[in-house]
Amino acid sequence: MSRAERIAPFLLAALALAACGDETPPAASAPESAAVAPAPAGDVPAPAPLALSVETLDHGRFDLASERGRWVVLNYWATWCAPCLKEMPDLDAFASAREDVRVLGLAYEEIAADDMRGFLQEHPVGYPIAIVDVYAPPPPGLEAPRGLPMTHLVGPDGAIVRSFLGPVTGADLEAEIAAAASEAGT
Repeated sequence: MSRAERIAPFLLAALALAACGDETPPAASAPESAAVAPAPAGDVPAPAPLALSVETLDHGRFDLASERGRWVVLNYWATWCAPCLKEMPDLDAFASAREDVRVLGLAYEEIAADDMRGFLQEHPVGYPIAIVDVYAPPPPGLEAPRGLPMTHLVGPDGAIVRSFLGPVTGADLEAEIAAAASEAGT
């Protein structure tokens, strides 16, 4: 294993930790747009749907392909990340208020399943949580998070519509869904 391969996990952890202070700087709180735009007809193919299938703690297998037709919020977070914990109740309320939206929490840290269940008793959410192996390569179409929280809004077609680095609110997601629907003419 090369030196770069040995230190990569530590650099990723340092970046994630830097993004998770008690206060989010104003520049970091603004949503960061993913470089995903609708492709012109006939020129470039549209973004491919993500192929994500993970085992959740208490909700069975979550397969993104079975969610086609719904909006899906993929939220990378960690128990030690203050901004992550702050956004969880809002994401839970957003998911509960909309039948056409599913939220999946992707716990991006090394933690035992029983420890995570204990944590979730103190910070309950109704949406499924999966523990992500920080050393495994991400699923095709997804990058490892550059910081936490990192949220991807996936459209009904299974492709990422927008990505947010830093905290996101239900209002942010609602605005993105409305804009995408308006753009699509629905």
